[in-house]
Parts: sequence; structure tokens; C-alpha cells
Amino acid sequence: MQALLTTAQPSGSQYLKAIVKLGSKVYEAAQVTPLQKMEKLSNRLDNQIFIKREDRQPVHSFKLRGAYAMLSTLTPEQRAAGVIAASAGNHAQGVALSAKLLGLKALIVMPQNTPSIKVDSVRGFGGEVLLYGANFDEAKAKAIELSQSKKMTFIPPFDHPLVIAGQGTLAMEMLQQNSDIDRIFVPVGGGGMAAGVAVLIKQMMPEIKVIGVESKDSACLYAALQAKHPIDLDRVGLFADGVAVKRIGDETFRLCQQYLDDVVLVDSDEVCAAMKDLFEDVRAIAEPSGALSLAGLKKYARQHQLKNENLAAILSGANLNFHTLRYVSERCEIGENREALLAVTIPEQKGSFLTFCHLLGNRAVTEFNYRYTDEEKACIFVGVRTINEAEKAEIINDLSQAGFYVEDMTDDDVAKTHIRYMIGGRPNSQKIERLYSFEFPEQKGALLKFLETLGTYWNISLFHYRAHGADYGNILAGFQFDNDDFADFKQHLSQLGYVCQDVTDSKAYRYFLS
Repeated sequence: MQALLTTAQPSGSQYLKAIVKLGSKVYEAAQVTPLQKMEKLSNRLDNQIFIKREDRQPVHSFKLRGAYAMLSTLTPEQRAAGVIAASAGNHAQGVALSAKLLGLKALIVMPQNTPSIKVDSVRGFGGEVLLYGANFDEAKAKAIELSQSKKMTFIPPFDHPLVIAGQGTLAMEMLQQNSDIDRIFVPVGGGGMAAGVAVLIKQMMPEIKVIGVESKDSACLYAALQAKHPIDLDRVGLFADGVAVKRIGDETFRLCQQYLDDVVLVDSDEVCAAMKDLFEDVRAIAEPSGALSLAGLKKYARQHQLKNENLAAILSGANLNFHTLRYVSERCEIGENREALLAVTIPEQKGSFLTFCHLLGNRAVTEFNYRYTDEEKACIFVGVRTINEAEKAEIINDLSQAGFYVEDMTDDDVAKTHIRYMIGGRPNSQKIERLYSFEFPEQKGALLKFLETLGTYWNISLFHYRAHGADYGNILAGFQFDNDDFADFKQHLSQLGYVCQDVTDSKAYRYFLS
């Protein structure tokens, strides 16, 4: 087993041989998971939809396969020294349980802001935890440093042939469970699963299409394909934290570039809609990255008008922070094109509200926000349940024909995340106000650092934060200035070090708060 995949760039046939051989080892830890049909979604999409339930693994994610595959091939000397990994989530648990089953010492370096539920899970599987650094990159650097000083074997999360081969056992199972699959949709973070599934499928049944699915705000594979080599993303979104990877691996990119048939990108709202589908159809509660491939399947089937095909997606994990469900429930209808968010300007006169409601007819209103601020006109933030994009267009047209001015806010992220909770206040100062969106690490002192860096120099005129159970929170803040010289402010932003974006041009801000 130790001689498996020792060449720099193993061939497809070498990977196939390794996956077959590793299968007998991997199942000492992993389980054969069901390939379950989604009856409701199949009827809705006019295709046969299957979901591979990797949430059923002992660590509730596919990561156990790759971790155990690599650990099982270590030499006696490597086993004696132990293993080390850096992870804030599923990889950590996979390594910890694999080491426990093999009787090895495991040290997992996790960022300091890692939620306690994940830390406790790793310790529950027998792993020793070192909390270090403000983010994954700092934790990884520390893990590599310790692996060298302590002579421990570093277990990478995705970019290693043995890890890739371990994930490939998943595809072998799928072929045994249903050999009539037409397309397989795989989530892509660092690319370990996508590479392992694609290389196995293309060796055995190349007619099956393998399609990678990425989150739009962490699409490192898509960026690498455009550049023709791996590159670093400037930043990644954190909602689907299991695939929040800035740079795809070198070996995973080589295999994905060679064997994947296509890549589809989805946004957070589409992921939320897929999470709802999984719950309603098979009663599975997926983490956002776990529902990623189903979101891609739905989008791809719609875009390419697929009919009567066997389509399979992989539910890659279910290690969900429970409070994330609050965000999911708010956004899933938008992701399914079943809710329209509109800003509607109506005359501030008797009968306007009644006319407005008559135009909506019997449609269900999901949200309605308004506060009197102007003697001539009123601006309403309203959510309406819809069947599809066509019905939303019909509503907008009806309101416009009646003389109401309508702006579609359905795709305005500032409106969906913040403004809908803040409608009702406007500044009465003549000072210049600018609006910024920040990502705060969910750790002690984060707000204090923000206020000490910015709040003592500029007046904070607006602030909104709502917890959604992620490692990072999304904050909206407004600042007032005496003039338009922002050079000093931008310097302080740089010192703060938080990811931020100027969103002063947001339509929702202009309508309701500026």
C-alpha cells in the first residue's frame, strides 16, 4: 500500500488502481452511503434526481474517506510520530477519527474563532486541538511548522494523490448503486472530491458527464480554468464555509481540468433553496457546502433544459451550525424564484395603500415595511410570494402601469441582508454619509477593535448586525464625514484588517435610508 501513487502526476489508470486497492482500507472507517431518489424534485424537474448521502458518514461528511486513505498508508515510523492537520471543520473530524481508529496521535490546528461545536467534535473523536491564528491560512502555516519540528506527518485536506483516491471510493459506490446515471454533480472547494470522482468515472464509464459546482464567491476552480493555472482569489465568501478555498490545489486542478466536463456557479440564495429541497424531500439537514452540488444540478438542468435524465448530486456534509437555518429560511424562497422583493414608491395620499394592495391581488405578502417620511410620496419595501420570474415581471408591470415607481430588490444583497430590517430612519445631518459592509470574525474583541480603530474618529451613523451562525458575521455601518476626503479613513480601514466593501451606491440604501 505504501507504494501507491508515488509518481509526481499519476495517470488515470494509476488512480483507478489506487482507488480499488484503497477501498478495502477506507471501509474500515467509512460506510457505504445511500444513493437516494428525491421524488418531489424529480417530478418538479422532469428528471430522475438522486442524492448521495455522505452526511450519513460517522463524521457526517465525505472527508473521512480521504483522511483514512492517507493515514492507512503511513509507514511504521510515521505512525509512531503521529499526524497533524489544519482545519476548521470536516477535514479535522475526518483526521481525528481516522487517527483514533488506527491508534495514532493526531494534533489538529484550528483558527481561534472556530465555533466550540466543531472544536468539541474533534476532541470527541480523540484529537488534540491547538487553537491558533485568526484564520485558516495562519492555522495551516502553524500546522506545517509543527509538522516539521515534531516530525509529524501533515495530512492535507485535498491536494494529495492519496486523499484524492480516498474520495474516489465514493464514485465507485455510485456506479455500483446506479450504473445508469447520466450526469454527476460534485461540489468544488479545494477540488479533492471533484478530482477523485471525475478520474474514477472517466476510467470506468467515460460517457457519464461529471460537472463541478462552485459557489460564486469562492470559485477558485473557475478562476484557475480561466487563467489556465491555479491562482489566488482576492477573497472568498463564508456562507458555504466548507468550500471557502482561495486557491485550488495543483494536483486537483490538473485532474479537474483534464476530467471534468463542465463547471456551474451558484449563489447563496440558490444554495439555501437546495437546502430546503433536501429537507422537504429526504428530511436531510445539509450544511451549505453540502447542498452546493444539488443547487448546481437544479441550475444546470434548467439552463440546459434537461429532460428524462438520471442526475445525481452529492450531499457532501451536514456539520451545520444550527443558527445558520435562520438565514436559510429567509433566503430559500428567493433562491427558488418564489419570492420577489420590491421597493415601490406610491403617492402619500388617501387610498394609495388600498390601490397598491388591490394590484397585488390574492398573492401572499411575505414582508411589508414602511414608515412615513415625506408629505408627497412613500417608499414601501415589500416581499411577495411568486411562482416564477414571469409572475414577478407581471407584478412589476401591473404596478408600473398604475403609476407606481418600482425597483426590483430581489438581487440586491444589501437589501436582503440588512436594509429589510432597518427601514424607518433617515439622517437629518448635512454631513456626507458613506455606507460600508464588513465581515467581522465571530470572536471576542472584534467589535471593540472596530470601534477603537474607526468609531473614535468618525461618527457611526448607522449600524446593523444579525448573527447567522457562521464563523464570520456580516455588518453594515454608515460613517459621516465633514468633507469628501476619505484618504485618512481608508488608511484606518487598512489598519483594521477586516474584509470590507463600499456599498454607498446600493439602491436599497438610496431608497430607504439615505
